[in-house]
Amino acid sequence: MKIIILGAGQVGSSLAQNLASEANDITVVDADPEVLRDLKDRLDIRTVTGHGSRPNVLERAGAEDADMLIAVTNSDETNMVACQVAYTVFHTPNRIARVRTAEYLEHPELFGPKTLPIDTLISPEALVTHHIRRLIEHPGALQVLDFANGRVQLVGVRAYYGGPLVGHELRTLSEHMPNIDTRVAAIFRKDRAIIPEGHTVIEPDDEVFFIAAREHIRAIMGELRRLDSPYRRILIAGGGNIGKRLAEQLERDYSVKIIERDMRRAQYLSEQLHHSIVLMGDAADEELLLEENIENTDVFCALTNDDEANILSAMLAKRLGTRKAMALINRPSYARLVESSDLIDIAISPQQITIGTLLTRIRKGDIVAVHSLRRGAAEAIEAIAHGDEHSSKVVGRAVEDIPLPPGTTIAALVRGDEVIMAHHDTVIQAEDHVILFLVDKKHIPDVEKLFSVGVTFL
Repeated sequence: MKIIILGAGQVGSSLAQNLASEANDITVVDADPEVLRDLKDRLDIRTVTGHGSRPNVLERAGAEDADMLIAVTNSDETNMVACQVAYTVFHTPNRIARVRTAEYLEHPELFGPKTLPIDTLISPEALVTHHIRRLIEHPGALQVLDFANGRVQLVGVRAYYGGPLVGHELRTLSEHMPNIDTRVAAIFRKDRAIIPEGHTVIEPDDEVFFIAAREHIRAIMGELRRLDSPYRRILIAGGGNIGKRLAEQLERDYSVKIIERDMRRAQYLSEQLHHSIVLMGDAADEELLLEENIENTDVFCALTNDDEANILSAMLAKRLGTRKAMALINRPSYARLVESSDLIDIAISPQQITIGTLLTRIRKGDIVAVHSLRRGAAEAIEAIAHGDEHSSKVVGRAVEDIPLPPGTTIAALVRGDEVIMAHHDTVIQAEDHVILFLVDKKHIPDVEKLFSVGVTFL
């Protein structure tokens, strides 16, 4: 697939790295030649220097025969105009734009073939807010992913000493919970992926990804770790777009406080938020945190636009006694460093969250959801099985008879309203939503081929 990416920032660079490794023809456009030079040194891609919304720049990038344009520059206006130019001048068939400004998103009538021809709108703030809310709704989870419109969830947890299943083989899970059907999709032990088998023994500190119907998630988490009590008190550092969105979504169900250092922004937040307490100050001020009873706070979320400030304030909150400390971190190297330590609990990566939504649009076959895991090393995919046993490589076949690539497991199926955990003899039917886990994302093209219907299907 020939793809043009506008913007070589964190999202654009990460997306280019993901797609270049899958034999796509990638061209990245940015106004900064030094950033492009560094990117080209690392990846097998083309680069074009210039402003991505200008027709002559898009022409040099190959827009005339491109399959897709992905506009993820730092300017909403540039992204929207670039999609308009690609549609009107070059007839680019697929156009994706990142739009952050809430005022644009509040008017869906702006977007359409007769207005702004954008096929898919990506709002990083909305995606990150949803991600954080899911973590707050599931105490103890490292990652919570929705499939089949929320009927199925894939949850990552860290196994703790004392968990009923820790130290036992996976096959005993059904003995512990005879009335709940679940499947362990993958285990990561000291950054090494382990394909789960019945005889696999879960060890303390393993990252375990399991999948189940939404209503069973909390019970299964209790098998792997001491079950955390529900969160009630939330302290948010930073009243920007993400902080404000999160407070708006949480304030009816939780006790929410938000710290903002800018006086005008704090005043604005106090007018917009109805149940949250707005504090003006520095979230890295130890005295302020102690005054606000940080030791009795369930979750501290550092959501400013400064990585260093987020890391330091979250570390301080953790040291002062908050139950859970989360930090928004844009730089991948920082996120990896923080996650490998016990300094804070969860590093939230906006670009990895955003990339999952972008990849959903890019994957071949009928892929309806893509989630990036483990800093992009692994992926969870929801694909729809089409065709029949003659035209499809999966329909009418048992899981054990499907030629899955190495490190790939079929974890669950959703058939109508029924959630089915996949076992070796489970037979896939047409229109099943199939949820797969890929430990090695280099095999994604092989999975796409599996779910592509042959030419004989009518």
